[in-house]
Amino acid sequence: MLLDLRTIYFIVAVSCFVLGILQLAAYATGRFERWPLWWGLSNLLVGVGSFLVALRNLVPTSVSIDGGNIVTIAGYMLMFFAVRVFSGRALDQRTFWLATLLVSVPVVLIVSDPSAVSARLLYVSVICCLCDLAVAREAISIVRCERLYSAALLVGLYACTAAIFAVRSILAAAGEIGGPDPFGGSAIHSWMAVSAVAFIMLRSMAMVLMAAERSRNQLTELAHHDPLTGALNRGGLAQHLPALGSQPVSLLIIDIDHFKQLNDRHGHAAGDDILRLFAGVARGIMRSDDLLARQGGDEFLAVLKNVSLKEAMAIAEGIRLAFAGAVMQRPDLAVFPTLSIGVTARAESGGDFERLMQKADEALYRSKREGRNRVEAFGENQQAA
Repeated sequence: MLLDLRTIYFIVAVSCFVLGILQLAAYATGRFERWPLWWGLSNLLVGVGSFLVALRNLVPTSVSIDGGNIVTIAGYMLMFFAVRVFSGRALDQRTFWLATLLVSVPVVLIVSDPSAVSARLLYVSVICCLCDLAVAREAISIVRCERLYSAALLVGLYACTAAIFAVRSILAAAGEIGGPDPFGGSAIHSWMAVSAVAFIMLRSMAMVLMAAERSRNQLTELAHHDPLTGALNRGGLAQHLPALGSQPVSLLIIDIDHFKQLNDRHGHAAGDDILRLFAGVARGIMRSDDLLARQGGDEFLAVLKNVSLKEAMAIAEGIRLAFAGAVMQRPDLAVFPTLSIGVTARAESGGDFERLMQKADEALYRSKREGRNRVEAFGENQQAA
């Protein structure tokens, strides 16, 4: 069965119009960032371009061929811009539109001959293929940076459309598609256009899935982390504890000395700054897979995986000294907070986490009794003072 290519172009146009309007309506709700605006505009431009190309031989060539191809190219480049905005790495708009203009110029200057259908198909297909590859590359970056697994679907969809445009380019270069009547007799060209309709719909659905997955991840992040310091809260720590199993871990319970006096003297804003300062210092000393949690107020808990008691003591001392050095860089303070740290460790199958916390807590209170600003350990054979 030979499909009517002109009709298919009209179907593509209508599909893109509907998607574009829906995406612009979503942006108008104010619940999203700016990417639905650019994504919606890109679909509208592709829709306008497809509609104009479908009017070939019905309207002037400058409108249907030149105008349609230029608008289509702009729409495809705007898709790349939209995905860049989604990933938080937007391009400068002036640079984008200048690049779009430069890429569109050959449509008019180089292949403006109405009979050069194959040449136009080759050029536009190559540009669209490159745009799709650029979007796929950007989606790969999103998968790696944000762990948005729905972005992998977008990678696959754009890789498929890039392959379709690559085949279209080869066929156009060989003169297999195009000719004096592009709406005439190429079955393969018609089927490629039909597949484009499906991929356009699926790509838009993939973007919606990505936005939903990102929102879910952000809500989870907010639910499990302290908004002031970025450390885990009690609920967030509880989510990580089952993964520890019975593996060897060391536990640090850290208390900021003289924190109440700091708040009384300098106000709660200064106290918040110190809490953020401590969290930054601790994360700089700890490894990326260790856990830092805020237990409440000025008390923090650090879980160090596969670290001996001796190594944990060295890490705790490093945190204490680094925090003291960072505080000394604050000449505006009249009260200089320090750290009291209690440390304990468990070997494999060495007891539950609650018992480990009790030991670290006893070591912390010993540190307080011994004068603060120090690290104390609770060993298996050591009793609380």
